Amino acid sequence: MPVNNNVTPEHSFVQFGNEKGPSNLALVIIPTFNEADNIGRLLGELAGRYSDSVDVLVIDDNSPDGTADIVRSMQGRMRGVYLMTRAKKMGLGTAYIAGFRYALEKGYHYIVEMDADYSHDPVVVGQFLDGMSEVHLLIGSRYMNNTVNVVNWPLGRLILSKMASIYTRIITGMPVDDPTSGFKCFCAEVLRALDFDRINSQGYSFQIEMNFRVWKKGFTIKEIPIVFVDRSVGKSKMTKKNIREAIWIVWWLTIKSMFGTL
Repeated sequence: MPVNNNVTPEHSFVQFGNEKGPSNLALVIIPTFNEADNIGRLLGELAGRYSDSVDVLVIDDNSPDGTADIVRSMQGRMRGVYLMTRAKKMGLGTAYIAGFRYALEKGYHYIVEMDADYSHDPVVVGQFLDGMSEVHLLIGSRYMNNTVNVVNWPLGRLILSKMASIYTRIITGMPVDDPTSGFKCFCAEVLRALDFDRINSQGYSFQIEMNFRVWKKGFTIKEIPIVFVDRSVGKSKMTKKNIREAIWIVWWLTIKSMFGTL
């Protein structure tokens, strides 16, 4: 069943920091749920590295651990930090769609997806922005050139992730080595070309579907190698439902594409 990705004022609102609007060309979108142990340090590092080039939008799903309060406190000390709060846990896909809509409305040129748990190295954000002059979508890949760049994952989860990548590539034909990666950068042109109301996935499936739709639109996709480090604090958000959805979504996308109904 399609997921409603529309975000109404009843569901969310954005709190600005110490300026009235976007100040940079790039926006990093960070969805959060119970990331109080990580979000303050991450925002501080992003601001320290990219305050002159990158704004950050945190989308928090009413975390009971006070994640949003930490973001609010950071807003008082640094520019370019925005907070979108939602009344309940609504899923990764809807969070990113809300962030995409916000980014396009405010006129950002580049939009980065990033996790809050430090599995994604903030240094790579700069590499993304440096590489966007030649591509429309740049993906941080754990599995390029037959290598595996993952640290601290249990063997079972690593095998599951790698097999999901192979499975997705075989079924869809999509030339992406790491289609479930959640660390990537879009140019605004790509997002404007997509109909967000037709995006139906959550979790890992959301990443697969976004890549597939971008590929089918004829945009240029490139991967760069990253090292993925499993979170050291907090809990993984992956569920069995996410895994089941990722299994069938590749068939759904492929069939829809074959019949011209994507």
